[in-house]
Amino acid sequence: MNRRDFNKHMLMLGIGVQAGSAMGKSAWDGKQVGSYYEEPAKKLPIRKFDVVVAGGGTAGVVAALAAARQGAKTALIEVKGYPGGTVTEGGTALHSFYNLWKAFPGVKKCQVVRGIAQEIIDRLLKVGGTSGHAEMSKGYNYDSVCTCIDTEMYKLVTFEMLVEAGVFVCVNTLVAGAIMDGSRIKGVIVESRSGREAFYAKCFVDCTAYGDLAAYAGAKYSEPNDYPVVNSIGVANVSIDKYYEFLKSHDAITQQAEGRRSGKDGQIVRLDGRSVNLPSGFGEQAGKIGMSMVTTTVHDNYFMFIKLNFKMPVSPTNRDEVAKAELELRRRQARAIELFREYVPGCEKAFIARTSPKLCIRRGRLITCDYDVSHEDVIEGRHFDDDVMAYGFHDSAPRYQIKDGGTYGIPYRALRAAGIENLLASGMLITSDHRAHMSTRNTVCCMGQGQASGTAAALCAAKNCGTRELKYANLRESLEKGGVYFES
Repeated sequence: MNRRDFNKHMLMLGIGVQAGSAMGKSAWDGKQVGSYYEEPAKKLPIRKFDVVVAGGGTAGVVAALAAARQGAKTALIEVKGYPGGTVTEGGTALHSFYNLWKAFPGVKKCQVVRGIAQEIIDRLLKVGGTSGHAEMSKGYNYDSVCTCIDTEMYKLVTFEMLVEAGVFVCVNTLVAGAIMDGSRIKGVIVESRSGREAFYAKCFVDCTAYGDLAAYAGAKYSEPNDYPVVNSIGVANVSIDKYYEFLKSHDAITQQAEGRRSGKDGQIVRLDGRSVNLPSGFGEQAGKIGMSMVTTTVHDNYFMFIKLNFKMPVSPTNRDEVAKAELELRRRQARAIELFREYVPGCEKAFIARTSPKLCIRRGRLITCDYDVSHEDVIEGRHFDDDVMAYGFHDSAPRYQIKDGGTYGIPYRALRAAGIENLLASGMLITSDHRAHMSTRNTVCCMGQGQASGTAAALCAAKNCGTRELKYANLRESLEKGGVYFES
C-alpha cells in the first residue's frame, strides 16, 4: 500500500494522520478503557487575544466588529465558511430597526437600532443588497418597516467589514472546549483542518446560538425546545408580482411592503397571506409541511426566503434527532416547490436556488444570566439603569406589542453569563420567558446585543477586569460614541 492509499484508508477509518505541528500526535497513542477510548494528551499551539467571539452569526458579527473598533485584538470563530447566521439562513427579513409607530396613530417614528447594524445596511445599499427600510403598507400592526437583504451580499459585506476592522476571522472552525481557571475562562479550544488550537483571551462572548461556549465553561443553562427548527430556501424562476396577484385574488394578503427591488424603488419586497383563504390543495398542504406564506425579495425573479418549519421532539442539540430533522426538512423543501409550481402563476418553473447548509434554530440552550428579561419588561416598555440598547419589535404582534408603540431596554446585566467572570452571552441565548424571547431573539435585537457585548468585552479586556467590575458609565459612553440609540 503506497502512502496516498494509506492516508486515504486512515481517513476512512476516522483516524487522523499527523499534518504539521498544529495536529500534534496522532490517535495511535490512545487506549481503550472499557467502553471508552482514552485520548492521548496533546500540546496545543496557543494564540493570544484580548477578546474571543464564538459564533459569527447575527450577533457575533457585530460583537466582533464592536470589540475590534474599541482597539481589542479580536478573534471570531465561526463553524461555517462565512458570517451571517440567521440573517442569511433563517429569515425572512431583519426585524426591526424601528418602533411600531404605524400601529399607534400620533406616535413618532423613530429608528431605535442604529450603530453598526445600520452601517451594514448602508454598505448593502451601495451594492444593491437590500430593500432599505421599506415601510409596511399592510400588516403594519406587526412591524412598521421591513428590511429585506440579499443573503449572499450580506455574507460578503460583513466578511469584508470584519477584515477591514482587523478581526482575526476563523471560519470553518469549531469551538470544541473551554479552558477554565476557576470561574474564569482562560481560553477556548478550537478545531479545524489546521488542527486543534487554544485561543487565550481576557474576555469572551458567546454568540453561537446553541450556547456552546457557555456550556463548555460550565455556565448554568436549560434547553426549553420551545420552537420549531427551520431550513429556509431561496426560490428562483418566480414572480413576486404574480404571487401578489395570487394572494390578492383569494383575499389572502396580510402583509405587504414596498421598497427597492432590482434597482427600482416602490416595488413589492414583502408579502404574507392567510393560508386558510387559499385553495385547499395549496393551503392545507403548506400547513402539513410547515410552510408559511411570507417571503421577501430584492430581485424580480427570486423569493429570498420560503420557510419550512419542523417541530423536533427534543432539543436541537441532539445530533441523532437533528439528522432526522435535516432529512425531513429537505423533503418538505421539495414538496414546497411542487406546490408553487402547481398553484401559483409565474412559478411554473420554480426551483430551489439556495438552502442553508444545516437547519436553523430559534433557540438552543438558554443561558442563565444575571438578569432575565421578562414578558412584562417587554410589553410595558421598561427601561433600566444599565440599558445597552432600545428595541421596539415583537414577533407575536399584534397579540403582544410594546406599550404605546414605544421601546424597552436590554440591561447590561442580562448579557452577563451567571457564575462566569468574563463571559457575555448575546442573541437567542438570553430570556427564559417564551413570550419575551419572541422579541429579544429577533435579528435586529441580536445585532444590538452584539454591539453591546463586543464593546463591553473590549473594555473589560483593556481594563483587565471582569464583566461585573466594568463601570456602566464607561460602557454607556462607548456605546453612544458607536452610534447606539438610547431613550432619553
